[in-house]
Amino acid sequence: MAGTTTQEFETLVIGGGQAGLAMAYHLVRRGRCCLVVDKNDRVGDVWRKRWDSLQLFTSNRYNGLPGMPFPGSRWSYPHKDDVADYLEEYAARFALPIRTRVAVEHLTRREQRFEAVAGDQVFLADAVVVATGAYHTPRVPDFASELADDITQLHSSRYRNPSRLRPGGVLVVGAGNSGAEIALELSHGHHVWLSGRDTGHEPTSRGTVPDRILMPLMWFAASHVLTVGSPIGRRARDHFLHPPRGIPLGGVRPRGLVKAGIERVPRVAGVRDGRPVLDDGTVLDVANVVWCTGFDPDLSWIDLSLILEDGYPRNDRGSITTEPGLYFIGLPFIRSLGSALLGGVGRDAADLAARIDDRLESAQATAQTDLTHGFR
Repeated sequence: MAGTTTQEFETLVIGGGQAGLAMAYHLVRRGRCCLVVDKNDRVGDVWRKRWDSLQLFTSNRYNGLPGMPFPGSRWSYPHKDDVADYLEEYAARFALPIRTRVAVEHLTRREQRFEAVAGDQVFLADAVVVATGAYHTPRVPDFASELADDITQLHSSRYRNPSRLRPGGVLVVGAGNSGAEIALELSHGHHVWLSGRDTGHEPTSRGTVPDRILMPLMWFAASHVLTVGSPIGRRARDHFLHPPRGIPLGGVRPRGLVKAGIERVPRVAGVRDGRPVLDDGTVLDVANVVWCTGFDPDLSWIDLSLILEDGYPRNDRGSITTEPGLYFIGLPFIRSLGSALLGGVGRDAADLAARIDDRLESAQATAQTDLTHGFR
């Protein structure tokens, strides 16, 4: 194709968030030629674009990527912009090979290699790691379009702060971590209804003495007990992923929602006369609706043999068995419950890098043997 540039690498990593950076770190340490591409303008933008007040519910002690602890007090809980800046500094410190403003639109095979197309750029690679995470297409019910025009609607991915809403009541749909935290923030200036099933909550409150005592145990369980290699871990995986469910609340306590005057209501069933109607028939006259209803995975750009379960690719600890050389990282339960967490991707990246290294080394040895035999 005229104007198209083709570049070749051993491994292409698609996605420059924490998973992609950890992957590049381990590949570079093994001396492998790799490239990370990311569609955003800057490293860390995936965090900068989230709502303004977002704070992690894991302390700094558990937020570091391989080779670089998260800065600050180990018991502090960082703001989302702190995470963004940390990722940018991480990429710079280790001189990781990353290119921003590169959006891969199509991934397929060309003979024995993978071909990734991003506009007028084509990347050929022996191995590809998809590190785009689980948050792709905002999920909003079909009946949302039936709400009256005088109701402001936002998905959580577009929510930044209360100034984006109009005066009046707010219905927050989805009672997981995002929904609970946004509802709590909005309760300072609005009457808030929170719709969605109770996802449960962690046994301790963020930053308390019991939290400091129990968090090491909970982190160990998330990393080493609730794994795909254990029966209890596989049951946890199926519970959270098939179908996808919200994880227990980490930063907000149910009593905090009650104290803030937030009214818990049944599931939103549809629309009546332009207003949201609940399962029990109640019609809410609200001025705003914030959809904290999650995301649908979108892998339509991958033209390869993937077996999907509730939108997630079936894999063996990140390896796609139907497509040798294709890997995923940064999704829940690649290895454990902690696989999608900032401080949990490092273990997965180290394991995948070792397997990629072995595969490439074996392929190179085979090619050298074939070449030698060809000269005999």
